[in-house]
Amino acid sequence: MFRATFALIFYTFFRGRVYNKHRVPRTGAVLLVSNHQSHVDPVVTTLALPRECHYVARDSLFTNPIFGRVIRHLNAFPIKRGTADVGALKEMLRRLRRGCAVTIFPEGTRSKDGELGAFRPNSLAVAKKAGVMIVPVTVSGAYKALPRGSILPRPKQVRVAYCEPITAEQVGEWDEPTISATIHTRIAETLAILNRGEAPA
Repeated sequence: MFRATFALIFYTFFRGRVYNKHRVPRTGAVLLVSNHQSHVDPVVTTLALPRECHYVARDSLFTNPIFGRVIRHLNAFPIKRGTADVGALKEMLRRLRRGCAVTIFPEGTRSKDGELGAFRPNSLAVAKKAGVMIVPVTVSGAYKALPRGSILPRPKQVRVAYCEPITAEQVGEWDEPTISATIHTRIAETLAILNRGEAPA
């Protein structure tokens, strides 16, 4: 029910567009690594996919009983922001090893201006440890639709693009800085394309 409701909002109110969703496998473990513009990102990054997805959310979002219930129904699990939350990392690995799709946001917090920020140190250590396919995800327009400090969303277009994946074999061969730099570059290049109003290849 929640997923259908959010899909209706995404495609009507936000005039949502999605590109290259075929790059995300329909089954099996995959780590989706996205830029972070707004509170709507965890939902919009996965709405178009024909499979259940999971994502991490900061622990304070679960304190509200209503909102906490909604995001738990969307397969969210908490992480303590700004700390080495070993429990959250173990839960992420457990879900990946069960063959789930898990979304993370390595910037660690929402963008202040809509631009892609630096990734936090060790934010992708779980990717190396899990050894699964990684699909970088780019969100554009969410900052304007629901910027930091806003309560009510605005009718701005939100677009989501799935970038060229990093295969599980590449994850095994590359070191963590190479994985991080590759993801950052692919998201940044796609964000520039989307921000120009163009469709990515």
